Amino acid sequence: MEINPNHSENALHDFKLVEAAKTGDQKAYAELLGRYRDTIYFMLLKMVKNKADADDLTIEAFGKAFKNIQQYSPQFAFSTWLFKIATNNCIDYLRKEKNIAIQFEQTGEEDMDPMTNLKSDILNPEEKLIRSQRNKQLKVIISKLKPRYRQLVELRYYQELTYEEISEKLDLPIGTIKARLFRARDLLYNVMKNTQDNI
Repeated sequence: MEINPNHSENALHDFKLVEAAKTGDQKAYAELLGRYRDTIYFMLLKMVKNKADADDLTIEAFGKAFKNIQQYSPQFAFSTWLFKIATNNCIDYLRKEKNIAIQFEQTGEEDMDPMTNLKSDILNPEEKLIRSQRNKQLKVIISKLKPRYRQLVELRYYQELTYEEISEKLDLPIGTIKARLFRARDLLYNVMKNTQDNI
């Protein structure tokens, strides 16, 4: 499908990043996240008037966009497509007012966990190399997350703290920690799944 010739220079750069992301390039995902995270956040903040909810919905919007990246049409600017996803997702959230912590309890943690695929007791040299590459790729995406999400992911998966230990360390309710990790994991899962599909 041909790209719209009227796109701006920014939109053309986004198109190149999206094409790279479709092949599983984590740096392209990370750059797209970095380019639009704050803009999406402030747009959602105006809609929900709550910083924590706007933060959560920003991560969720990127998770949905990256999950459906193959459906993106270059007839439209990526930013337009992303803003539409974020807006529709926010409207759904406001309409349903669902508690994500309850949703977390209904979803198998292992099913949504991108780290699960990296764990194995017996690995051959090729598998060790793949796991090492995936760990590096994950760190690229994690580094682009807002500090509140990055800290939780690092405490949970790199320091291997329990929910209770994280709750005590950050002085946050366990439900809040689970909800934030759920959203961060959803984003990471979608990025890693797209990469896996292209190997």
